[in-house]
Amino acid sequence: MSFSTPGSPPPQQQPAQPPYAAAPYPGQPGAGQPYPGQPYPAQPYQGQPYPGQAPYPGQPPYAGPPLQPVDVLRSPQGLATALTVLLSLAAAVNLFSSGANLFARSLMTDLIADPDKVSDSSLDLSDVLTGVAGSLQLLALVGTAAVFITWFYRVRVNGEIFRHDGFTQTRGWAIGGWFIPLANLFFPFRTAVDIWAASTQLAPDGSHRRVSTAPVVSWWVVWVLAAISDRIFAQLYKKAETPEALQTASSVGFVSDLLMVAAAVLAIVFVRKLTAMQNTKAAQGPYASV
Repeated sequence: MSFSTPGSPPPQQQPAQPPYAAAPYPGQPGAGQPYPGQPYPAQPYQGQPYPGQAPYPGQPPYAGPPLQPVDVLRSPQGLATALTVLLSLAAAVNLFSSGANLFARSLMTDLIADPDKVSDSSLDLSDVLTGVAGSLQLLALVGTAAVFITWFYRVRVNGEIFRHDGFTQTRGWAIGGWFIPLANLFFPFRTAVDIWAASTQLAPDGSHRRVSTAPVVSWWVVWVLAAISDRIFAQLYKKAETPEALQTASSVGFVSDLLMVAAAVLAIVFVRKLTAMQNTKAAQGPYASV
């Protein structure tokens, strides 16, 4: 209600002023421009809440549907560096084991040809070298496997943030797939291929950009061959009771150790390449610059 004296003109209505559009601070993107690493303008990575979805401090509790846990991109670089060191140590241990198996095979060959030619001290030394090699291999396997599976799960979560619809298995299989007999020969490889594809940037025009999967395939094929040959060696060595049987077991163990060395080297290539792909996509966004 307004008050006016008789005969005075009615009050003039002030025209509505348009809302002030504040200019962005220096370094902030303009309207509709994403920050580096965001897949689309004003759209967060899959799994992250939209603005206003969670209450600010002091607001009443959120009464809508339950909020999903927020997935955050985390760099796998530190784990990849640790893996490079552990895989290098594992390769060195398996190289030492191959030498022990080659020495045992040579002794068994000499023992078959002429039992008097081989001394008891040489046989004892072979047993010691084989035992030390086996213990070091077990320690290297446990330590490397723990860090590798942690890294594998980390890049799997990152891959789902990059591309939520790019996986044929749930993220739990990135861990559980390694521990199921027979399935562990296939499931981790399927997950690795999906992570590789999800971590690949698109072409600048948004089209599919293929990056060779040779590091994934070569590592996995050699790893499976090494794992199978190691199982065969373990059974042969356990049942060996004659010089001929020990000679055969040592030959298989020598081949298995060399395959393990090759698998460790290829695993380093795979880990470093995939980690670099994820770091690049997180920093530059989903589209390649060239």
